[in-house]
Amino acid sequence: MYKKAFTLLSICLLIISCKSRKEPVEIEDTATAKVVAMHYSNEADFKTMNSRLRLKYQDEDRSQSVTVSFRMQKDSVIWMSAQLLGIPLAKAIITRDRVSYYEKINKTYFDGDYRLLSKWLGTPLDFDKLQNLLTGQAIYDLRSDRYKLTESIQGYQLVPLLELGIIKKIFLLDSKSFKTIAQQLSQEKENRNVTVTYPKYQRVNGRTIPEEIRIVANSQGSGTQIEISFKSVTFNDPVSFPFEIPSGYDEIAIE
Repeated sequence: MYKKAFTLLSICLLIISCKSRKEPVEIEDTATAKVVAMHYSNEADFKTMNSRLRLKYQDEDRSQSVTVSFRMQKDSVIWMSAQLLGIPLAKAIITRDRVSYYEKINKTYFDGDYRLLSKWLGTPLDFDKLQNLLTGQAIYDLRSDRYKLTESIQGYQLVPLLELGIIKKIFLLDSKSFKTIAQQLSQEKENRNVTVTYPKYQRVNGRTIPEEIRIVANSQGSGTQIEISFKSVTFNDPVSFPFEIPSGYDEIAIE
């Protein structure tokens, strides 16, 4: 469970079918630029973030919930420690150039860079994409591409004007807060897609961040769901990131 959950948390994007009771209206490029600018002007500004997560994982074989201690130093470190009924189960630390975690049940660990996870997804992964996913920002930088913008009662939908890569992307932003409502990445040839939705946001010390995140991944007919709930969020408190792979654990490869 932990290998799959960690892998999915390290990727993700969005596909959403924007059905509306009124026809979407295509907006000019100046309006597109304004929407993108508002999305980034409303980004939560902080140095550190500390939270308790409730993480529920479900696939075709099992369903399990765990409590996760979550700490982040923005732009540099993400740290997670999972527990079940107060018993430590797994720990992970992610930096800009390294991905490491271990789990106690099977006494296994992974310690490497992003190349293996990138190969699994079929697109380059990095720290910024995961940070954006967890903080409610568009996973890809909207300022680095040109988009077709449509508006409906659901919000602003952005789709790249030129889809030259193997990955198709869709972003849906709230029309009032300009925060991400949903985002998707799909690879039609491989029959693989990941959809991330944000059912609820919360205001903490003047910052708007997700309260709930739902991730649905489908790969060649197999589906996996992850639900994340952020509780007891604080910002800019001193945090530490203790991490050491225990001796005697077996190294694994994420396939």
